[in-house]
Order: sequence, then structure tokens, then C-alpha cells
Amino acid sequence: MIRVLIADDSVTARELLAAMLSANPGIEVIGMAKDGREAVELTKCLRPDLVTMDLHMPVMNGFEATKQIMIEAPTPIIIVTAGLDVNDVKVSMEALRVGALALLDKPALGAGDFQAACARVTSTVKAMAGVKVVRHFAPRTPAAQPQAQAARSPRIRLVAIAASTGGPAALARVFADLPGQFPVPIIVVQHIAKGFVTGFASWLNSSCPLQVKVAQEGEALQPSRVYLAPDDVHLGVDAHLRARLNHSAPIDGFRPSATFTFQSVAKVLGPAALSLILTGMGQDGVAGLADIKKAGGRIAAQDEASSVVFGMPGAAIARGLADRALPLAGIGEWLITQVCSG
Repeated sequence: MIRVLIADDSVTARELLAAMLSANPGIEVIGMAKDGREAVELTKCLRPDLVTMDLHMPVMNGFEATKQIMIEAPTPIIIVTAGLDVNDVKVSMEALRVGALALLDKPALGAGDFQAACARVTSTVKAMAGVKVVRHFAPRTPAAQPQAQAARSPRIRLVAIAASTGGPAALARVFADLPGQFPVPIIVVQHIAKGFVTGFASWLNSSCPLQVKVAQEGEALQPSRVYLAPDDVHLGVDAHLRARLNHSAPIDGFRPSATFTFQSVAKVLGPAALSLILTGMGQDGVAGLADIKKAGGRIAAQDEASSVVFGMPGAAIARGLADRALPLAGIGEWLITQVCSG
């Protein structure tokens, strides 16, 4: 049984979530908190397998409660909240940075997608309950010294990154470690709830020296800029290093798909591509990395110790595709060394 604690200041929302989750034979709701402070105390007392956390609550909001739980009683947390605007998304990204694993829209009775929203919450609870989480705000591990590597030709022209669960915080750390004049463009596929990508870009843009935006069809990819795949669209590149958006079918259930992006990069750039696969569930991107490898591109994967979920990078490493397995704290320096050495 997955033991769940619900934190929400709305009685109606608490009862709706409780009824929805309890209808699943593998889930048991063991407690309900009406504010963030109570959520922290009940988490320490009841030790649930997972907490669903609203953002807007009295006494202590969901962001502060998430932060405190990850310090005092590390527990898988998913944000389940409603009516997010751009400013709310920034707060949500902060919640991810301090330990929440996922963000979901709160199911609303009478909404056209109510059943689908309920299914998303239930499936996410099941997927995230077993995730091993670590305490946050512990002293950071010193950045690993990049290993010397002989220069290769041609030089790196683009960095392509894939991430899923735990990715927002990991990307924020990697980009914060890069200089504002990073010499090549970066494209990113981050699996994130629909509607969040614009706010996510804004949050990253305010927290790192690079310029971050959502990619647009046909735009030229510029150095020192990060381009995020839009909602429900594959992101690729063409021979003129322009962004190409593609609405073809999902790949292994994903659109945008990291496999699509990596395959596009491999085809266009070959050995001039550098790819990075970060924390995330499943294996999206791994098939595309095989194309990168075959084309002579360079590949790094986040190591297990620093990954929230070791699924995607673990699969890449297991298949022998990664040239390096790196701690999160050392990825920025490694990227700088690789991009400047070619």
C-alpha cells in the first residue's frame, strides 16, 4: 500500500483528492493537513510514502512546507495545485528546486478533463511514491575537476540536454555554473506538466547567466542561449542551426521526445554535437543517444548519487552510451572544457 498525506487548505479539495486516491486499491490516505505547518508536523509523525502539496495555504505555504519537509523528514512530494499563472509557475519551480518531484493541475469537478486529471494524479502518486529522495540544503559537494581530454575535430557547435523528474533543479544548477558568454547554443527537452514551460523558462532565465526561452519555429540558435522544447511539440535542428518544431506522433509516449531531439542533432551535427542526459524516469532519449554515439558525438550522463531518479541516465550508462558519468556539481565545468577544447 502507498500511504499518502494530503495537504490542502480547501476542505472540498482534500475530500475530493482523498476519495479519488482511496478508490485505488493500492493507495491509502493516512492523513490530511489544512496548512503547510500541519503538513510538516504530520509528515514527521505519520511518515507517509508520499505527500500531495497545495501551494496556496495559510500559516505556511506549500513552497515553505516542501522546503521544511525535505530538511526534517525527506519524503516524496508532488505539487497538486490549481489556477497557475506565470508568477505561480515561478514559485512552483522553486518548489521543484527544493525537493518536490512533480507538478500537477488539481482536478476540478465539472471540468471537461476531470477524469484525465484524476488519472494523472493517481498515476503520478504511484510512480513517485517509491522514489528515493535525499535531504536538501546539505553542503554541496565540491565541483569535480574536469578530466583532461585531447581536442577533437570538429569543434562542438551545440549542446542537447534531456531531463525529466528532478530535471528543473538539475538544469538550474548546470546553467548557473556556465558563463554568460557560453560559446554555443543549448537545446533542452524537459518533461514537465502542460502549461508550465513558459514559466519554467522565465524562472531559469532569472536564476542563471544564460538567456533562456521557449524555442520558436525557424529561429536561429544563438550562443549563450538556452532553448526549451515547447508543450506537446518535438524539437529538432536543421543544417543552418535553426530550431525546427515537429508535430509528428509521440515517441514511446513522449512529445516532446528527447529521442527525437537527439536523433535530429546526430543527423545534422554528427561529431560536432554534445549531449547530456540528466535525472529522470524511464528511458526517453536513450535510443537517440545511440545515434549520437554512432555519429561520433560526445555524451555525458548524470551519476546515480546526484540523480533524483536514475532511470534515464542509468539506462544510457547501462547501454555503454555515456562517455562520462558525472556528479551534478561537476557537469558545468565538464561542459565548458568540452566546448572550448574542440
